[in-house]
Amino acid sequence: MTAQTDTQGSVTAVYKVSGMSCGHCEGAISGELSELPGVSSVQAVAASGEVTVVSAAPLDEEAVRAAVDEAGYELVGKA
Repeated sequence: MTAQTDTQGSVTAVYKVSGMSCGHCEGAISGELSELPGVSSVQAVAASGEVTVVSAAPLDEEAVRAAVDEAGYELVGKA
């Protein structure tokens, strides 16, 4: 995965998460990741296992992993 910076200076990163199977799963992960400093948008898609995060700066992968773990899922890595 390569983080992309858009014209407004935000960074978009896509992560693979295992264990998501429904809308509740998407909401749980989105809620935890939204709490990370600098995160402005989170879109989790259970069908693909992908979570797209838009933030002001690149996120620390261990912080992302901890947030996903807190939600009860496993961060596989960057997509």
